[in-house]
Amino acid sequence: MKIKSAKFVISNQDVKRCPDTKLPEYAFIGRSNVGKSSLINMLTNHKSLAKTSGKPGKTQLINHFIINEDWYLVDLPGYGYARVSKTSKAKFQKFITNYFKQRRQLVCAFVLADIRHDPQPIDTEFMEWLGENGIPFAIVFTKADKLKVGALERNIEAYKQQLLDGVWEEVPPYFVTSSTSALGRDELLNYIDEINKSL
Repeated sequence: MKIKSAKFVISNQDVKRCPDTKLPEYAFIGRSNVGKSSLINMLTNHKSLAKTSGKPGKTQLINHFIINEDWYLVDLPGYGYARVSKTSKAKFQKFITNYFKQRRQLVCAFVLADIRHDPQPIDTEFMEWLGENGIPFAIVFTKADKLKVGALERNIEAYKQQLLDGVWEEVPPYFVTSSTSALGRDELLNYIDEINKSL
């Protein structure tokens, strides 16, 4: 897929105010400081479509961008600062859960994870929450350029093994990316393109 156009449409905290169209949506979400804005800018070939910041948690709203005039890329707030209850799973901002549960246009979520680190409970819990709610998703490993090939492969295998040792019977679709080198860009965009063609 070639990105011919990418434009900001709207930001809000109310799912009811999201664009009233039938176009498919792909939501990007992850812990704060996972490199989400940089990934979005890399995918769309725009240096500043999504605002990057040295401060984690910059994104506080549901941000809609229309791509090629035929699908939406949705930039969601990071969940790394959400409160976690000891007696239940991580509690995410209400409007994020509302978006996932109510937004019929959503066809796939991309959960970002920094491949330099071991699987974080809040990431795996969020993936489990998506699975329990029947929301299709794929994993996007970020910052792959920060590791040597051998270490990268070991970390990916360790991550996959932890998922299989947990609640998953098979590993969800995943992509290895780098916003610096554009690694994984074509694979991720082609995945979206294939879903769009199947709708």
